[in-house]
Amino acid sequence: MKLRVLFGLAFVAVLLVVTTGAGAVVTITEFPSPTPGSQPAGITFSFDGNLWFTEYNGNKIGRITLQGVITEFSIPTPDSRPLGITFGFDGNVWFTEQIGNKIGRITRQGVITEFSIPTPDSQPVGITFGFDGNLWFTEYNGNKIGRMTPQGVFTEFPITTFFSAPGGITSDFDGNLWFTEEIGNKIGQMTLQGVITEFSIPTAGSVPAGIMSDFDGNLWFTEYYGNKIGRMTPQGAFTEFPVPTADSFPAFITFGFDGNLWFTEQAGNKIGRMTPQGVFAEFPVPTAGSGPYGIAAGFDHNLWFTEQYGNKIGRIAVSHPRRE
Repeated sequence: MKLRVLFGLAFVAVLLVVTTGAGAVVTITEFPSPTPGSQPAGITFSFDGNLWFTEYNGNKIGRITLQGVITEFSIPTPDSRPLGITFGFDGNVWFTEQIGNKIGRITRQGVITEFSIPTPDSQPVGITFGFDGNLWFTEYNGNKIGRMTPQGVFTEFPITTFFSAPGGITSDFDGNLWFTEEIGNKIGQMTLQGVITEFSIPTAGSVPAGIMSDFDGNLWFTEYYGNKIGRMTPQGAFTEFPVPTADSFPAFITFGFDGNLWFTEQAGNKIGRMTPQGVFAEFPVPTAGSGPYGIAAGFDHNLWFTEQYGNKIGRIAVSHPRRE
């Protein structure tokens, strides 16, 4: 299929919310995905300044500029179900193909190369860069953490807990990898040498999903069924913060340039913001039933997110009115 270049400026929905206390104005703008029913999922910033996202049902990788212009690139493997996505230190963008059972690489020019994972039907889900220069990913069905060099050499590390269903994965500044175990209900740590340590989450059946680390070495993660945002120290001490909206299904999480945590509420149809001290604010997505999913901070200091069911990419801008 040929490259499709389209842009989502024909219809834009905007919502303004004035937050209480600080007087900041939050503006959500939405850009429709060109492919109908594409189900945008993971999203990441890249060193080219754009945001890149996976189209789980569209079988494409999308690129959106900071002005909202979308370009799509078709994946060679049919029905590969791309899901997780990350930038790499090599300047390329890397992604998982959950059903294709591959790791994909896409250049800034849109050239895609695929690398087959050794374990059949491993169902790769999350992916992140490593400070060792490699790519690290979770194998949801294979119950392993995978490592791949930029040249395509794989190493796989089995997780001790049986069918833990690893999902999200992130790096910390000490070089370790941290991941969520959706069925195991744990947070896992893995060194670059492959040594795995697991920490049980206090809330039973919480289904941890997205995860990220901060400068202090703490891990922040979403509890999809637990309806909480969790924090864990590197030593394994947990603190949990309940999301105000009931049954919101918090999915993925990132830090914003304002120093707060921002996360998607897939069932609540909101974008949540939480201070590191646990103070929440929530902002409804204009499109009803949009299913906000992935979220990332852009170089424009805005937050960008995918709408899995709304079939759009959303942008969150926070402005502070000038004081006279």
